[in-house]
Amino acid sequence: MDELWHEPRGVAVVIAPWNFPLAILCGMATAALVTGNAVVMKPAAQTLAIAHRLHQILQEALAAHGASVEAVQLCTGPGGSTGAALVADPRVAVVAFTGSQEVGLALVARAGITPASQPHLKQVVCEMGGKNALIVDTNADLDEAVAAVRASAFGYQGQKCSACSRLIVVDPHGPEGPAIRAVVRRLVQATRTWRLGDPRDPATDLGPMIDAAARDRLQATLQAALAEPGTPLRLELAMAVPAGLEEATGRAYLGPHIVSGVPPEHPLAQEELFGPVLVVLHAASFEAALAIANDSPYRLTAGVFSRRPAHLELARRRLRVGNLYLNRGITGAVVGRHPFGGFGRSGGGSKAGGADYLLHFVWPRSCAENILRRGFTPELES
Repeated sequence: MDELWHEPRGVAVVIAPWNFPLAILCGMATAALVTGNAVVMKPAAQTLAIAHRLHQILQEALAAHGASVEAVQLCTGPGGSTGAALVADPRVAVVAFTGSQEVGLALVARAGITPASQPHLKQVVCEMGGKNALIVDTNADLDEAVAAVRASAFGYQGQKCSACSRLIVVDPHGPEGPAIRAVVRRLVQATRTWRLGDPRDPATDLGPMIDAAARDRLQATLQAALAEPGTPLRLELAMAVPAGLEEATGRAYLGPHIVSGVPPEHPLAQEELFGPVLVVLHAASFEAALAIANDSPYRLTAGVFSRRPAHLELARRRLRVGNLYLNRGITGAVVGRHPFGGFGRSGGGSKAGGADYLLHFVWPRSCAENILRRGFTPELES
């Protein structure tokens, strides 16, 4: 007789980012809890209030089901030192992390150090960044494509790991051909219709950056790239921040930026910028567009707008990403319907919101018993 069962791994450390302050922290923490583990939640420094409320809710839920409220703990502190200390602790069995590639790779390396006092290998569920591409084919429906690119690039101010940051336009007539100019022109005009403002105002389409430091870093990166001698880059759109908005709201803003003429190897096309910046790249053919999309250290999401079934099938086979979207935007994965997660260097775990995600938090154990006994000794009552 053969049996397979699963047991909790032990203590799970959950390290969450600021950009989805409730959803991601809650998803990782509850996955660890429902599989029987104790959880230490380490939220981002910008999201302590909502993390504290989540901690209270989880403790209330545990108490209501007769479980110990001490099974979930909230740990705050400086991100780098606190997270590193938690990951290094030999009592920790699982590390669930969502954040930048730089921090994620450091945590993977640290979790791999196994001292003699540690009786197990640490399981690491690591979801990191993206430099996501959306390809617009020569026969794409531009009404749908432009709306999807705008939403994917600038929704949530581009502060999503799944956001579109590379727009690859197929134009056999060259980088200044009619197809690429038409896409850029329409995208610029469509983006200008969006309103930058206070997110508490229902009329607002685009809100603030997470903080002034993030805004300043992104501005400095753009200014340095555009100031390079002999640069082929062209600033197609730099939406201005309305006068007095930052003072009135106490927040830092950066309007959408669209930069065309970007070579595939340029840092703007390779590095995650994490803000409302979209770079436009040219591809002479659909096959070339696929090659450009795959030329990235990230492998999170990608998309294609095309009305050629053969090209859509080619994208399914060749676009090496965790989540591929065809003829729709590349953000907004739905739990259970679009299990979300990295691929390649964008992630080291099975997809969140998918059927096998919980397996990260348990040990599988099996037992094989020979039940063809020769003789039988019954239990004797004492």
